[in-house]
Amino acid sequence: MRSKKILQSCRRDGVHSLLMKQRRLSGGSIIKNRRCRKRRGLEKEDFMKKATIRTDRYFITGDVDKRIYGSFIEHLGRAVYEGIYQPGHPQADEKGFRRDTLALVKELNVPVVRYPGGNFVSGYRWEDTVGPADKRPARAELAWNVIETNEFGLNEFADWSKLSGSEIMMAVNLGTRGVDDARNVLEYCNFPGGTYYSDLRKQHGYAEPHNIKLWCLGNEMDGPWQIGHKTAEEYGRLATETAHAMKLLDPSIELVACGSSNGGMKTFGEWEATVLDHAYEDIDYLSLHVYYDNNQNNTPEFLAKNLDMDDFISTVVSICDYVKGKKHSKKQINLSFDEWNVWYHSKEADKLITPWSKAPHQLEDVYNFEDALLVGSMLITLLKHCDRVKIACLAQLVNVIAPIMTSDTGAWRQTIFYPFLHASTLGRGKVLTTLVDAPCYSAGKFDCVPYLDAVITEDEENESLTVFAVNKDLEEDMEVSCDLRQYEGYQVARHIVLTNDDMKAVNTEAAPNTVAPHENGVSKMEDGCLQAVLGKHSWNVIVLKKVK
Repeated sequence: MRSKKILQSCRRDGVHSLLMKQRRLSGGSIIKNRRCRKRRGLEKEDFMKKATIRTDRYFITGDVDKRIYGSFIEHLGRAVYEGIYQPGHPQADEKGFRRDTLALVKELNVPVVRYPGGNFVSGYRWEDTVGPADKRPARAELAWNVIETNEFGLNEFADWSKLSGSEIMMAVNLGTRGVDDARNVLEYCNFPGGTYYSDLRKQHGYAEPHNIKLWCLGNEMDGPWQIGHKTAEEYGRLATETAHAMKLLDPSIELVACGSSNGGMKTFGEWEATVLDHAYEDIDYLSLHVYYDNNQNNTPEFLAKNLDMDDFISTVVSICDYVKGKKHSKKQINLSFDEWNVWYHSKEADKLITPWSKAPHQLEDVYNFEDALLVGSMLITLLKHCDRVKIACLAQLVNVIAPIMTSDTGAWRQTIFYPFLHASTLGRGKVLTTLVDAPCYSAGKFDCVPYLDAVITEDEENESLTVFAVNKDLEEDMEVSCDLRQYEGYQVARHIVLTNDDMKAVNTEAAPNTVAPHENGVSKMEDGCLQAVLGKHSWNVIVLKKVK
């Protein structure tokens, strides 16, 4: 009861000044909205939707594994060639790595990058990618119907990863290859020396091991589109045998087994249970993949799709725990959400690509503002499941369904760059269990969609809290309150907002800042209560720091 009175007091005493500030920033739209509502007979204090965020510093969802902010680079389209690697480009260094791309990758603070696929890995011959570049064979790449020159390979990616500050999440080919090749590439990468493949690495100019600690056991092996597609039984047996051999060679590594390619697969659920039945004790993570679209141009339904992601995660966790119970195991399998994003804009253009070309403009979605809102909500969903989702890879990093785009003349930030940047740089530490009490709407298959998505992270070392929030209301601002009396002395340090009047607005090389964040958000702390006004259809990041 006392908490309720404090929140009511916050609203009564603090909302007027907040609204006046918001009016100044929005050109008076709030006041116009208020007058319209007064003409309809509504009370003055009811002109805006209200929501409450509830949290407790002692109720912790889990620690944030930094690898939840990972990404993905596949030999697909211009992700590698003309993306991170382009010899002769004015921005290229002596090894051909584009400095402008590297600068943006470093800005995102990406801790791990999955490589080399993706579908590409199911036909991957790692031996083709090492040694003198002029001796490497070109191959017909069946996954994406292109010519792969292998000019850029495993060692080049290791070099690039060091420059970018990212660890490697390496995938092995379990489509056309298997146990022997997996252990061989591990020996090449991680063994110190004195064996055939470790000494071969030294001959190639890499005296020290790459020491890759995270490995994927194939990619989307449940998918009929995959080269070397397997049944659950076939893949489960192959995964456990491969995992066993790899950990005999290097017990320090962690392994990710393939879950379903998406939650809509006919074999979803049964696939996970069967694979885990074979491989439970030999692997560490199970993968999830999901992509969302707005083909129907239904923005309210599109913005609700993180609820599907939430359900997907919860279902897979349940399956993992079922197998744990069945096996009477003490081991917990966590999740690697190693492909996730919005993907649909480029699909029609991709149908026109000439087969067997080199590095075509493929899967190059130009993201709009509403895409950024959904990506923000998906990041919030991942954080809410940080107790089990330990790794996640935004697919992908450069040019191919990516936050970063390049041309021969520059590199720029797509709309989705910003929520990912804010989460990666400010969403560290631990996640507080965050409950949201907000009005809901219905859209498509979603019966009750909260207008507000929110999660709070705490960085104890830096004595800071970060509130990530998305207001999905397309028409109205929202007043949000949160009782934070447990954090005495904390004040609002920043309130970042990403919004745009045009839901379809995009960033281009000619206009790279059409959709860009500002720090004029409206929020304050008063008597231990956070009071904020979240503009309509907006991504918000509120940072609170302890004042000493």
